[in-house]
Amino acid sequence: MMRCLGWTLLLWCGCNAFCFSRECVTARVSNFRQNVVYSHKTALPSSSSSSSSSSTQPAWTNHLDVSSSRLSLSANSASSSDTPPDGSLDVDALLKYGAALGIQLALFYGLFSVMDQVVASAEIDVPFGANVVFFWVMSLRSRVLNPLSNKRPDPKTFEAEGVEKTRNLPTWIPPGFVFPIMWILIIGPLRAVSTAMIYDVTHSYATPAILALAAHLSIGDIWNTINNVEKRYGTAVPGVAGVWLSKAFTAYQYAQISPMAGQLMTLPLLWLTVAFTLVVRIWQLNPDEQTGKVEPLYPVVGKSFTEFAWFAKSEQ
Repeated sequence: MMRCLGWTLLLWCGCNAFCFSRECVTARVSNFRQNVVYSHKTALPSSSSSSSSSSTQPAWTNHLDVSSSRLSLSANSASSSDTPPDGSLDVDALLKYGAALGIQLALFYGLFSVMDQVVASAEIDVPFGANVVFFWVMSLRSRVLNPLSNKRPDPKTFEAEGVEKTRNLPTWIPPGFVFPIMWILIIGPLRAVSTAMIYDVTHSYATPAILALAAHLSIGDIWNTINNVEKRYGTAVPGVAGVWLSKAFTAYQYAQISPMAGQLMTLPLLWLTVAFTLVVRIWQLNPDEQTGKVEPLYPVVGKSFTEFAWFAKSEQ
């Protein structure tokens, strides 16, 4: 079953990549067609200079014979095609999400590799309790390694600090105090204990199983930016699906090393299932203000602006 979940994660990523690529290709084809039409029009000879040879022109050129005003309109349309229309794919945001994921994973790997070298060179036997504390803090503060803005929502308002409360919430949403209890006192300890069990078997922090947890935390941090900071409710749906699937893949990796650790890592999937349902419902309750339709399941231009918080702070 866990192997199927792992393959499902890969399939989900592939499907999203295909959809995003299709949007980019569609936009490029549209711009190419406009440029081709404009090129044909500007290449036509004027009526005054071609009167003597009009009888030899092929019939299809009659359809392209337009007035100078329409040529000017076509030129203006072609020159303005660089401005993305409403609902177009926000490629800049996607690139920044990918860069943030790569940066955070690289920092995790670098940190774990240094810790492995220090432990090996000093011949330290790391106590189980020390690893539990370390992985508990790591699971709660992983966002310090992510360059995006990862402000967590306030339990009272369900909005991130400095973000105006505008979204509609379902009536069955759990009370605000439930969320910190789940993450700090239940989800965090389950991650910490199970990961410490993996270290006791592998004696390495930079093992693929623990790096799978790092990838899960990184995806969760990016999803938090999308959902709570940028308020891209459509994009948050496949984002939370990625969080769920990456958690399932981590549990599968843990189960290959320690069945008990795999079972402990599987338990948070119940809470993530509730979170997934909640995110989908919030997406449905918050349609686009202009169109009245639910937002696309990908980031669109004009909805929000994605920036690296690290560099934004350094510029101030």
